[in-house]
Amino acid sequence: MARIGYTMMTEQAGPRDLVSHVVGAEQAGFDFSVISDHYFPWLASQGHSSNAWAVLGAAAQATSRIPLMTYVTCPTVRYHPALVAQQAATVQLLSQGRFRLGLGSGENLNEHVVGGGWPSVAVRHEMLEEAVGIIRALFEGRTLTHHGPHYDVEHARLWDLPDPVPPVGIAVSGDQSCRLAGELADLVIATEPRQELLAAFDRYGGAGKPRIGQLPVCYDPDRNAAIARAHDQFRWFGLGWPVNSELPHDLAFASASRFVTRDDVARAIPCGSEVETFVEAVRPFVDAGFTEVALVQIGGGHQEPFLKWATGELLPALREL
Repeated sequence: MARIGYTMMTEQAGPRDLVSHVVGAEQAGFDFSVISDHYFPWLASQGHSSNAWAVLGAAAQATSRIPLMTYVTCPTVRYHPALVAQQAATVQLLSQGRFRLGLGSGENLNEHVVGGGWPSVAVRHEMLEEAVGIIRALFEGRTLTHHGPHYDVEHARLWDLPDPVPPVGIAVSGDQSCRLAGELADLVIATEPRQELLAAFDRYGGAGKPRIGQLPVCYDPDRNAAIARAHDQFRWFGLGWPVNSELPHDLAFASASRFVTRDDVARAIPCGSEVETFVEAVRPFVDAGFTEVALVQIGGGHQEPFLKWATGELLPALREL
């Protein structure tokens, strides 16, 4: 049985609401939670983008059971990997061991804000590999000086080091990222239920490790309202990772998704209140071999009714998968 998670989506709700939502998810019985780490929303209609690490600190204090995880942090451009290691160690201490560090090669959408251009995907993977090495070394308690092709670290040490340190996950979308995840990560992350990604992860050393997927959903008793909201805020979702990682800001995503119709969205995202529709959308992840699936309820102002519905109807049905 796959564990079912809840997503704090920083792009669609403010920081106080995000903390309130994850408290509600814990009370509803979700097995874990994840949080996006953005500087920009995908589309202006989402309207938010608070700092994920500040929210995680508050969430760690406001909850007592539910695991927390970044889904995902890019430790290469906007953040230096030594700072990511410090942030992750601190959240692990605050949450008393409930935190997992999800990492990825990032999107131009968020990383462009610090300037310096957007590297090619091959260079981004080189940077990610070096960054994970720095984070792992600091998690070992070492005093680290490092001069690599992409990063310099001078006499760094984590003085508040948790035991255990946070498990590290890496997001994958193709063979090169699967190699990095298989060789370097404790778990793998993907947003598509593609069994071939998990097979590649296993081939590179990931066999037996957790694998975490994510699925957008749009609960609303009025299915047409759900479809309209999903189209307004999430029509970018079907553009595919090669596009999503390259576009620089919300205006570019609005332009790229202008021909996506409501029917396109309704086919890709479960909308409405029919439990079986949502169960069937999760099933491909389970069939592909994912051990955990985090749901994203679309619409920052529509979390409480979703959580109430999930408690009584959705979660019991999903646990029968």
